[in-house]
Amino acid sequence: MTDENLATSASRTRTHPRRTDALSALMTEDWAATQPDWGFNRDAIELAAVRRRELAAQFPDTVLIIPSGSAKVRSNDVTYVFRPHTGFAHLTGLGVRSDPDSALVLAGGEAVLFQREPMGPGTEAFYLDGAGEYWTGRRPSMAELQTALNVPVRPIEGLVEYLTGVGRSVQVVPNVAPAVDRLLAAGAVNVDEAGSDALATALDEMRLTKTLWEVGEMQKAVDVSIRGFADVVQALPKAVSVSRGERVVEWAFLGRARIEANDIGYGSTAAAGENATTLHWDACDGLVRANDLVLLDAGAELETLYTADITRTMPVSGRFSDVQRLVYQAVLDAADAAIAAAVVGRPFQDPHDAAVTVLAERLEEWGILPVTAAESLSDDGQQHRRWMPHATSHHLGLDVHDCAGSRPENYRGATIRPNMVFTVEPGLYFQADDLSVPAEFRGIGVRIEDDIVATEDGPVNLSAGLPRTIAEIEEWMHPLLERGRALLSTATA
Repeated sequence: MTDENLATSASRTRTHPRRTDALSALMTEDWAATQPDWGFNRDAIELAAVRRRELAAQFPDTVLIIPSGSAKVRSNDVTYVFRPHTGFAHLTGLGVRSDPDSALVLAGGEAVLFQREPMGPGTEAFYLDGAGEYWTGRRPSMAELQTALNVPVRPIEGLVEYLTGVGRSVQVVPNVAPAVDRLLAAGAVNVDEAGSDALATALDEMRLTKTLWEVGEMQKAVDVSIRGFADVVQALPKAVSVSRGERVVEWAFLGRARIEANDIGYGSTAAAGENATTLHWDACDGLVRANDLVLLDAGAELETLYTADITRTMPVSGRFSDVQRLVYQAVLDAADAAIAAAVVGRPFQDPHDAAVTVLAERLEEWGILPVTAAESLSDDGQQHRRWMPHATSHHLGLDVHDCAGSRPENYRGATIRPNMVFTVEPGLYFQADDLSVPAEFRGIGVRIEDDIVATEDGPVNLSAGLPRTIAEIEEWMHPLLERGRALLSTATA
């Protein structure tokens, strides 16, 4: 990042100190008009219009404000790449073309998008402001957005005046965009706080089931992710050869996600050996040894912002050892039992119960569980959670943990409905210092995660194209590892 941009990128309002009349005259003239293809997704935008009508019908006589969110500071005056609030993305369909500090307003049957004035050629902000298009690149104009969305697009400065004119109760998705909140407070807009919480819940619960188009987007994200896992296997010989091999694993998947999609949908967990027993291992800076298992939890996110979420645990050598095979098969059997239970009409909790029943029985069989499996599975037991501490499933969609703000009775306590999309991800984690397990188990962590869509004809595994069984994994890995070794040999020759 250049010094000039660094000086202004976070504030987005700070003026460059080197302005001169001569420079201003030069910088505001002789810029050709551009007509880029912004890649608006028509399907996403048309579907968003249907959702807006559905949401407005839930809140009659109310003005709903769904902000896009604000740029988040990484450190000092440097921000992360902007990613819009999921509710905003769901109701506009703009995906990566969303701007920070925007606000979608629904008032009766009308939708209006408020956002910052363009900082393009012909304006001084174009080159004086760190958010100007000279620094950050062209963005869709208000006219282009209005045409794409078929809704009015207005300057954000006019939001308060607009709200004064509609004369209804105002609800705002809370804790999303400080700049929008400040604007409303400065205009003395009376926000219904309790209603705003209800709005946030409603936005999450709208996503509990997906359309066929959304399922198709998630399949695309899964397919990119599957190719990313193949890249990782090919990179394993290089990972073994360097001191921070987990970074090689992380890098290989990220490259595929950035090239074929928008980004990763969440921070990847790339964990080898005993690091795989730490559920949220995000340092990704450890060694990858030839006899290790490597656990990769990663998913590609599309430009429409739908994401995959897949985990595979693979032997670095391409062959499982006897004890690795034992643990892996137990987790695979638990995953298969959970998927079989992911049936429309059954409780959402059933896949989890099916998975942990298998794991508790194996832990008892191995002499690790200090009580019987039945005792552990009782409400007063739960000893198996020392080695399988997390839930087996969560919803998936625009968020990796989609619909998390739903009411409990509509999430964990719900019944599985057609076109719900959720993960199945059981695991066993035997930490290296866990003296309650036999020595040969210590330092082994295994998780298997797939993305499941519930249908009337039974569960469909969107990620079934990525090998899951021991035999499939070993056969799949062999040629990829051979190619990786050849590439490494060529690079080091």
